[in-house]
Amino acid sequence: MLENYHTHTARCQHAVGTDREYIEAAIEAGFQILGFSDHCPWIYDDNYVSPIRMRASETDEYFYSLEALRKEYANDIQLFIGFESEYLPSLMEAQDSFLKDYPLDYMILGEHFLEREYASIYTGSPTNHCDTLQRYVDLCIEGMKSGRYRYLAHPDLIYFTGDTKQYEKEMRRLCQAMKQLNKPLELNILGLSDGRNYPDKRFWKIAKEIGNQIILGVDAHEPQHLKNKSNIERAKNLCEGMELFPYNTLLANSVRSK
Repeated sequence: MLENYHTHTARCQHAVGTDREYIEAAIEAGFQILGFSDHCPWIYDDNYVSPIRMRASETDEYFYSLEALRKEYANDIQLFIGFESEYLPSLMEAQDSFLKDYPLDYMILGEHFLEREYASIYTGSPTNHCDTLQRYVDLCIEGMKSGRYRYLAHPDLIYFTGDTKQYEKEMRRLCQAMKQLNKPLELNILGLSDGRNYPDKRFWKIAKEIGNQIILGVDAHEPQHLKNKSNIERAKNLCEGMELFPYNTLLANSVRSK
């Protein structure tokens, strides 16, 4: 694994380590490309301040820090600056307006919530409600169709405990849409290493059948995550066991040609 595009920073309030420590960990681990994609700020019209993502006031410093480090480490590793964000239709116009003047390389879609976070359950929480599952898939598809995002992070984040046939129906709909859009699906290494509900083998069986593009994402929340080769090997072994073949270089080429 030579490339990772799912890297957070301490600004999101649930990751640790300096920007430099992430970069040096990636170099030590042998990565050739590192993309930062911290949780993107939302511009709320009610002045809500999120405790789980970067504040809007930190965005200037985020780009200043990473652009300086990109120059400093140019001979050692290629760096990209991005964001991970949900797709929430009522907030997109304000977010687009906020980001328009920043030199953003890419964004990835991680649908952690279906509404504003203070009015929505976390999609990684167990639910047996079919309408929640359907809404999750609807937003993922709509978001990826918008053209804002390079790939869909942890597409199997939704923790659906209800009817298996309904799960398979909706996940098949999601995978088919991503196939048509030619957008990769991320197999998330943090979820695997933490024993979360994802990666979900039910989902990846469908993705294999549909023939989706797959990318591995460390989802680093501390520098050590980038150096943990055993977790990366676990992800590779899972892929091999399910006959999945990640193509991380596809995204790199896409970002470079942006």
